[in-house]
Amino acid sequence: MSIPALQLANICRAYRQGENVVTVLAGADLEIHPGEMVALVAPSGAGKSTLLHIAGLLEHPDQGEVFIGERATAALDDETRTLLRRSEIGFVYQFHHLLPEFTARENVTLPQRVAGLGETEANIRATEILTFLGLGHRLDHRPAELSGGEQQRVAIARAVANTPRLLLADEPTGNLDPVTGDHVFTTLAAIVKQSGLAALVATHNLDLAARMDRRITLREGRVVALA
Repeated sequence: MSIPALQLANICRAYRQGENVVTVLAGADLEIHPGEMVALVAPSGAGKSTLLHIAGLLEHPDQGEVFIGERATAALDDETRTLLRRSEIGFVYQFHHLLPEFTARENVTLPQRVAGLGETEANIRATEILTFLGLGHRLDHRPAELSGGEQQRVAIARAVANTPRLLLADEPTGNLDPVTGDHVFTTLAAIVKQSGLAALVATHNLDLAARMDRRITLREGRVVALA
């Protein structure tokens, strides 16, 4: 079997609220392999965002280890974690967070330029990804000129522009109507399979969750498989 793109090992995380300590994660374990799309389905307050933040190296666990590929990250300093996150992890949120003054192609080009790719190469790759996602005719349109589904597909393109190992998506279709959401999910699934990256997708949409490779939830701070 391949090396997991993401491995969470015995992750614990608690927060202090006044005099109380609220335990969110209590020994959570999870592996996601390249090319695998995993649905995280859990009610609000169960710890989905905390799990995603820890998996994305945005937050430190109190205990446990996060492996990105074979690399342990718990002991890394913030600068190294930032560089690793930039190169190995892509994020898609419920709202697209595109830069409004830039075109679709420029929004996808920018993270590549930050990572050190030349302008020509970044433009070529941005064009290829957006075309793959059905936006070849919208390359030079700004976000305000795009539909909600198109904006979210640009956000997906931006998230995978630097060929990450792992994609983390938090309710990526939550702001979209069912038909548009289905189309966005279909393009997301296609790029996961085409590129071989691993994806963890938090969603309340049970129909979309049923179309992924596995479904998991959080119970008493642990990751549990759903049928």
